Amino acid sequence: MKKLFDELSYKISKQTTKQYSTSFSLGILALSPKIRNSIYAIYGYVRLADEIVDSFHSFDRNTLLARFREQTNQALEEKISLNPILQAFQETIHRYQIDVQLINQFLKSMEMDLQKIDYNSDLYKEYILGSAEVVGLMCLHIFVDGNKEMYNRLKPTAMKLGSAFQKVNFLRDMKDDYQILGRTYFPNVDISYFDNVVKAQIEQEIYEEFKEALEGIKKLPNSSRFGVYLAYRYYISLFRKIKRTSANKIINQRIRISNGRKFSLMMSSYVQYKMSFL
Repeated sequence: MKKLFDELSYKISKQTTKQYSTSFSLGILALSPKIRNSIYAIYGYVRLADEIVDSFHSFDRNTLLARFREQTNQALEEKISLNPILQAFQETIHRYQIDVQLINQFLKSMEMDLQKIDYNSDLYKEYILGSAEVVGLMCLHIFVDGNKEMYNRLKPTAMKLGSAFQKVNFLRDMKDDYQILGRTYFPNVDISYFDNVVKAQIEQEIYEEFKEALEGIKKLPNSSRFGVYLAYRYYISLFRKIKRTSANKIINQRIRISNGRKFSLMMSSYVQYKMSFL
């Protein structure tokens, strides 16, 4: 029965999320059960593409990513895939009528990761749009459950949240991005001269985006508000730790939040939520 295969597909997407991200797994657990599988499907798909460009260095990543794009298009057109992650993803895309252009923009950013790019402001914005903001918009389609008016109203702040998350990731992963993958995302920044002044400028930009994003989180439906707020609290905690860390240390050490701290954040966020701080 196809139903059995669909259930397996969502389970694999869920396991993929748990395997790769404790923080997002906790956030998804805080969502309404009726939308969890769909968010797992989005994350599983995005994670698969990330693995192609970030991890499979001994393989022809350009060919793998091109094939992944073809398989994505085929799954969306035929409404079936024997790849469980693609199957869960296409089911979710069709169920919530998510704009295919968001997927194309995401894959374009993944393709950018396979090129040696000196990022200027325009390329930087384009990369963040595809790698983070459109992923937030895919999730927003699910959060609002087809309410177009609410989607359009919350779209700007959802994009700000995705952008802030991604820029925090850039700072967190600066060591590996530069030393292992040979990437530098921040425009007009020479890592050789990355100092606390440059770091503070980037942090101010992130702070402003987080501030705007929080106003949008407050307006989300009850089914998703706490889960997104929990992810926000985790990233704010990581952001504050990065702010306390020197620029020299950032480029030589990956900054982390312990699992214990993540669970503590989950409990304190729940208390704040229940006390109507949102």
